[in-house]
Order: sequence, then structure tokens, then C-alpha cells
Amino acid sequence: MLAREVISTGPLVLRPPADSDVEAITRACEDPVTARFLPLLPSPYRPADARAYVERARAKWEGGGAVFAITQDGQYAGSVGVRPPDRWGVTEIGYLVAPWERGKGVATAAVRAVTDWLFDQGVRRVELQAEVENVASLRVAYKAGFREEGRRREARRLRDGRSADVVTFGRLPGEAVPPPEPYLPFFEGGQLSDGVVRLTPIAPGDAGDFHRMMADPVVAAYAVGPAASLADDERRCRYTGYWWVSGQRIELAVRDAASGAFAGHLQLAQVLPALGQAMVGYSLVAEFRGRGFMTRAVRLLVDWAFANTALHRIVAGTDPGNVASHRVLERSGFTREGVHRELFPKAGGGRADDLGWARLRPS
Repeated sequence: MLAREVISTGPLVLRPPADSDVEAITRACEDPVTARFLPLLPSPYRPADARAYVERARAKWEGGGAVFAITQDGQYAGSVGVRPPDRWGVTEIGYLVAPWERGKGVATAAVRAVTDWLFDQGVRRVELQAEVENVASLRVAYKAGFREEGRRREARRLRDGRSADVVTFGRLPGEAVPPPEPYLPFFEGGQLSDGVVRLTPIAPGDAGDFHRMMADPVVAAYAVGPAASLADDERRCRYTGYWWVSGQRIELAVRDAASGAFAGHLQLAQVLPALGQAMVGYSLVAEFRGRGFMTRAVRLLVDWAFANTALHRIVAGTDPGNVASHRVLERSGFTREGVHRELFPKAGGGRADDLGWARLRPS
């Protein structure tokens, strides 16, 4: 049985929910973002639902779990719930933040505090799950010291009937909490642009254009691996935020700055913090070729990476026959470093060499 206590952390006070929270809970749960990522909430959400939640919270405490209202200056800011620990001392934590308190570190502070409190209560492992598209929740998990442990494919059913993948996390007592800043920060303002091209995170709405581009014979000739289905590409685009916030890769749509049209794809992948190295890869839609779009896009991304991350080397690999790609890299400041013989398997059999390129952080 968890002790029914009040937790104080910085300006936040975490206490059991009360009847006085009903109005604020109703407003928080009526928010579209809350409803999107908590599909089991009633929709529309009414004061009666909030009152029922407060009653269930009391019952949860009595049943061995815990439910906290996050408050700041006495006002409701969100909630944290904890399942009763099982026979092995393992529990799971969940949270929501009211829309008027988002972006202030409320969830991270509350989840850290409750997790530390659970360890003081004798809990030996705390688990957390976040939908792969719920970037805000994923950020909380990483910042609160949880370690990613895997993904559960199609583990959650959404309101629209679609199945969603879930990322699983765990934290044990004594584990170091990582630094608050991610290795790959998000773009300030959500995009990069030089007035001609614009780079934005590739999104599910881009999947059709991306799929058509990858089926272009010119692009397919240099692709590695089997062709993906449209469903595979849609799923890939749903992972953009997760890959970015977890520091694995950046996946971008290259757009015409004037019209917003999809012009291509650019990625920063194979991120190796221990080496300070990452790789760029790119493809361009046929109607935008020969206009310098990809050169501009690669320059934008690489310049941003050196200005905003600890990366020291950005590398690239090209097929010896892909002259257009060679020119993009040369104009973007890359230097040819050597040849990896027979690195890439080819669709029709045999293998192709890879020309290695690199650009170093300016001294």
C-alpha cells in the first residue's frame, strides 16, 4: 500500500484530486490534444465524468495505487496516476498536463518527483508507455530519466479505429537522469528555410508524395533494400517525432518555399554521439531536379547541425554512377574520402561500390 502523501517539487505541489478540481479537470480533458492521446477518455468530456474520475482516484488509493493532481499556486495543472505495484514491486506511471500549463516542464518535474517517491516507498521498477506519435510524452519520459526498452507494435487502438505503436520505458532506483537537452534539438520555429527551400519534419500527410518519389526509376535505381508499400511509408512518417526526440535520426520533407509543395526527402541518420558523426541521405522529386534544391537543402541541414549539435563529422555515401548526387555534395562543401568496394547489394544481383564523402565542423 502506497502512503497517501503530498509531494512538493519546486513550485509544484502534488496531492490527491479533490472535488474543487472538477471544473479544471473537465477543461483539460475536453482539450483535443488530451482526447487524441487518451482514447479511453469519454468524448465529449463532462463535469460528471470529472466527478467520477475523482471518486475513482479515491478508490485507487484504497486499492494500493496512487493518483495525484499536479497543482501550481493552488491551481490544477495536470494529473499523475500510478498502478498498484505488483508482487515484484513493479508499477506503471501515466500523466497528463492541462493545455494552459504545457511547455513549462510541469510533466517532467512531476513524473521525476513521483518516480523518486515511489522508490522511497520500496517500488523497485517504474514503467511508462507513450504512443509513438506523442512527442511531448516521449520527451517527458527521456527527461525524467526513463530508459527506452522497446516498442509494442499496434498495441493501442485510437478513436478513429487505427492501431498505434507504443514505446516502452523503464526506470530503476539509482539510475542517473540524463542531461535535459536532447542530442538533436528540434528546429527553432519548427522549420529551416533560405527563402527558396523549406525543411520541415516529414509527416503522415507526405507519405503519398514520398512513396511516389521512391517509385521513380531514377530514385529506385540507387535505393538500398526492397521497395516499401504505401502503408509502410505512412508508418515511417508517423515515426518522425519519435526518431528525432530519441536522438536516432532526423527525417525531413524538402519543400518549395513559395508553394509548400513536396520537393524531396532529406535525412540525418546513423547518428553516433560517441564519434560525433552522422550521415545525410536524400532524394528529389523529378520536377524539382536541376534547380539546386537539394544543394540548398543539404547546406541548410548541415550548417544547422554544426551550429546546434555536438556533431563533428557529417558523412554521405553515393553510387559511383550517381553524378547528380556527387555534385550536390561537392557544392555543399563535402570532400570525397575514398571507396567502399562492393558495399551495396543491387536489386538485380551483384553489388555496387560506395563513394565516401565527409564534411567537418568548421574550426
